[in-house]
Amino acid sequence: MVFHDPVHAGSHDHILAHLRAAGLGALADLGFRGLDNDVRDPVVVTGFTASRAHKLTPGQKTANRVLAVGRAPVEHGFAHLKKWRILTKLRTDPARATRLLRALLVLTNLEVNC
Repeated sequence: MVFHDPVHAGSHDHILAHLRAAGLGALADLGFRGLDNDVRDPVVVTGFTASRAHKLTPGQKTANRVLAVGRAPVEHGFAHLKKWRILTKLRTDPARATRLLRALLVLTNLEVNC
């Protein structure tokens, strides 16, 4: 089953439960708003959105900037992986692919930051 909506895909795959069980959290873009509605103990942190009627406060703007800084290296890493097309012909066990992807992201971040 393929989902094009991140919130629907995330709830279908029980991402929040897996993150909570592992004691992890995630920084996400605004496409994931609504996935985690737990205000006291959020697992998925998204930014704030402005509208015509609701302008962002300076604190919300700062929070969005901090979130963007935290997400930028990951976004850059995925962009490099897409550019290299390294995963297009990968045929292996998903657990092995996850380890490979993590190693590639580490190497990519090292290359980008040097």
